[in-house]
Amino acid sequence: MRRDIAGTAIGNFMEWYDFGVYGYIATTIAQVFYPGNSVSAVHLIATFSTLAAAYVVRPLGGFVLGPLGDRIGRKRVLVITILLMAVGTTMSGLLPGYRTIGVWAPILLLVARIFQGFSTGGEFVGAMTYLVERAPNHKRGTVVGFLPLGNLVGFVLAGLLVTALQAWLPSRDMLAWGWRIPLLLGAPFGVLALYLRLRIKESPAYEQVSSSTPVDRGWQQFRHTVVEQWKPMVICAGLVVTSQAPDFMLTGYLPTYLKVVVQVGNTAGLVMIVATLAILMAAVVFVAMLSDHIGVKPIMWTGCGLLVVASVPAFLLMRFRGVLPLVFIGVLLVGLMELCFDSTTPAALPTLFPTRVRNGALAISYNIALSTVGGTTPLIAQALISSTGNAMVPAYMLVFAGLVGTITLRFMPEVAGQPLPGSGPSVESEAGELAGA
Repeated sequence: MRRDIAGTAIGNFMEWYDFGVYGYIATTIAQVFYPGNSVSAVHLIATFSTLAAAYVVRPLGGFVLGPLGDRIGRKRVLVITILLMAVGTTMSGLLPGYRTIGVWAPILLLVARIFQGFSTGGEFVGAMTYLVERAPNHKRGTVVGFLPLGNLVGFVLAGLLVTALQAWLPSRDMLAWGWRIPLLLGAPFGVLALYLRLRIKESPAYEQVSSSTPVDRGWQQFRHTVVEQWKPMVICAGLVVTSQAPDFMLTGYLPTYLKVVVQVGNTAGLVMIVATLAILMAAVVFVAMLSDHIGVKPIMWTGCGLLVVASVPAFLLMRFRGVLPLVFIGVLLVGLMELCFDSTTPAALPTLFPTRVRNGALAISYNIALSTVGGTTPLIAQALISSTGNAMVPAYMLVFAGLVGTITLRFMPEVAGQPLPGSGPSVESEAGELAGA
């Protein structure tokens, strides 16, 4: 099981390391790839639009790679996604800037981010599906809880690396070449991830179903994957909208919000976010373990309550730029909202679907929802603040996400400890425990 956890979590580490780096150096990317020497609202909107484009294309990756995982196996698709992600991240770090190739710089950056977005359309979904199918029913939360740990480690490492570079390098060197370093690390990370992926075994639940039922193709696969699964797909999409709003607000937009809107020092803002992520990293597996005992829904209800009640106070606290501890408490409140969902949704969402179509149905619903709140959260937040002058807009966005989750949870069954739909009782990991009992 340790090999399975490492082989899947490394891909999620890479995905969110890449996103974290992009968010942390957004102001630098704006100066490198767009005309002008200063960072204006227009520059930031253009930079976040490029990030949003990667998330807009994610559903295409989900439509292709998700059903492919139901046809050729979970492991093969996970190997494909890790290769594509490594190429996309490394490509971003090799691109010349606007001063070198002019308008082609933002165009090529857009191409690299779209490439990255397509690959990630099958990455996290494939990892969730694989680990859920490998884990015993009564330990599903604990086992799958290591996936968000990989995400958070990626964010924290990205933050530490960017913070160190900004602290040690003069601004001109950071602008000239320092920003490339964290992106170029995608190459060695990709090699390590590929090695770990090649060592995992195929999901026993997938092997069991694929050996006893014919492989669906064309309209038949679409009917089984989408038409027959529309109700759990809607529930999945609602939970993704709710869970990803605080996630992307914290990691994708708050670095810029603290620097540009609150006007906290760049290093101080990054330290607050990295510290918050470190706290989440220490807690996420334990909260996931708790879900095995009390269920996933009580923890999700807590997250929805925090989104609705605590979002406005959190952003009000951040406005006290002269009192950094209060700013940090505001950032930490957003992190706690994220924790309630990071610790539960990876184990819960795949269980909404039967094994035969799990990867495809989950990939399509997850990525369509994610594309609406993922890369677009920083873009929408920055655009609304620029147009309205209201710095509290991000808080209202989080409140809306909490209301969506409150409605969605009323229709979601409790899935903790329950057998996977469409799977027999002989999941390999659970069978081994029963044999030893």
